[in-house]
Amino acid sequence: MACNILRHCKLCNLTARIVNTVASRNLHSSSNEKADIVISGGGMVGTAMACALGHVDDLQDKRIILLESAPEKKNFHLSERYSNRTCAISPATVSLFQSIGAWDEILQMRCQPVKSMQVWESCSDSLITFNDEELMNDLAYIVENDVILEALRQRLSALSDRVEVQYQTAAKSYVIPGSTPGHDGVDQNTWVTIETDKGQSIQTKLMIGADGMNSAVRKAGKFHVFQKDYKQQAVVATLEVSGTSDNSVAWQRFLPTGPIAMLPLSNQYSCLIWTTTPGKAKYLKDLADDSFVDEVNDAFWHERDKNSTVMSLSHKYQEILNFVFTDNQEVRQLPPTVIGVNPGSRASFPLSLVHASNYIKPRVALIGDAAHRLHPLAGQGVNLGFGDVSCLCRTVTEAVLSGSDVGSLYYLTQYETERQRAVIPVVLTIHGLHHLYSTDFSPMVLLRSLGLQSTNSFQFVKNKIIQQASS
Repeated sequence: MACNILRHCKLCNLTARIVNTVASRNLHSSSNEKADIVISGGGMVGTAMACALGHVDDLQDKRIILLESAPEKKNFHLSERYSNRTCAISPATVSLFQSIGAWDEILQMRCQPVKSMQVWESCSDSLITFNDEELMNDLAYIVENDVILEALRQRLSALSDRVEVQYQTAAKSYVIPGSTPGHDGVDQNTWVTIETDKGQSIQTKLMIGADGMNSAVRKAGKFHVFQKDYKQQAVVATLEVSGTSDNSVAWQRFLPTGPIAMLPLSNQYSCLIWTTTPGKAKYLKDLADDSFVDEVNDAFWHERDKNSTVMSLSHKYQEILNFVFTDNQEVRQLPPTVIGVNPGSRASFPLSLVHASNYIKPRVALIGDAAHRLHPLAGQGVNLGFGDVSCLCRTVTEAVLSGSDVGSLYYLTQYETERQRAVIPVVLTIHGLHHLYSTDFSPMVLLRSLGLQSTNSFQFVKNKIIQQASS
């Protein structure tokens, strides 16, 4: 009797082990998911990508997943204090936001239009001013990053039936065709496999890397990258200004150590972006508030860098320009006086150039900082990322309408070609300007001064620059 009971217990244990094993295998099997498009990274560009794809009716039968490592933010509260993390949004980016319904959300929160811009340098009196009076448009809009992201998240929540957002989920590893060891064959029928930190295995026809300048997608895809450490820091802060009833001008002055810019946030506040050496950045962050305000005002107003020889030659050249272009006289404005800095708003971050030689590989596309990260002196970095969103969304839609799948290499190549034609000239221009203005060598100072004066006198050239920056 005891023997029978023992055998029965052993049989029960064995049966339980078999059931648990089968259940475990079924659970593991159920975690093997398939998706048409997976976006890695829920920052501004990644979230905009998800919104743009979710708004395309021709993609409504596609499974789109956004992986966001951060937790879902609910009950967003817009602080009365302005953030020091802002973007200068171009008209082209505004058009993208309008198409996905995010611009109205931003307007309901806050943003500040930029109606004109003045750029000048400390080594001479040369300057250039930009406005869009003929085109009757604002040059840009200064919007806090938190406002942009919240507007995009609100739109994304309205697309829950088309876009699946997996919060607190990050990709742990990728298996990419032709890039992962053991998967050297580039077979268009092979999908990208993503292993998440939640134990999921997701196979997707198109992997979009929107995971920033240290992109894990880019590394897994073995993209060749050009990197340049500028050995500079950008100091940011929220400033209180006076002396203006309509704070709508963006100010930028080139110092030998790097440019300093003041962008309007409201009639009372502006955002500071001061590019300088790491040592100077630390010094600025450690100063008392009153001393920091004095340093900022001094950087915009001082004349100790002036080169007398260059000044003399540039003044004579300006007289010639004024004679030739009688209807285009130089107009110099004075920046507002800084009277305070918001407590706790000072911060800094290192500056570098990161550019992937390719933006696509089989079934993989990079967007935003994962593909290109620029020096902030022209404020074009995030706008290029949103340009990637518009272009990739359009080419994916074209692929589907043509009967191809969303990861068609033919259409991804079109995306790469179009974006590189738009991005690379901007990268080279900004990189060149950085080096051109990072010296007080007299011949270089003279060259850039005369160039700035000439550009300022040719209105059609300035309009072309405005149109290029707006597109």
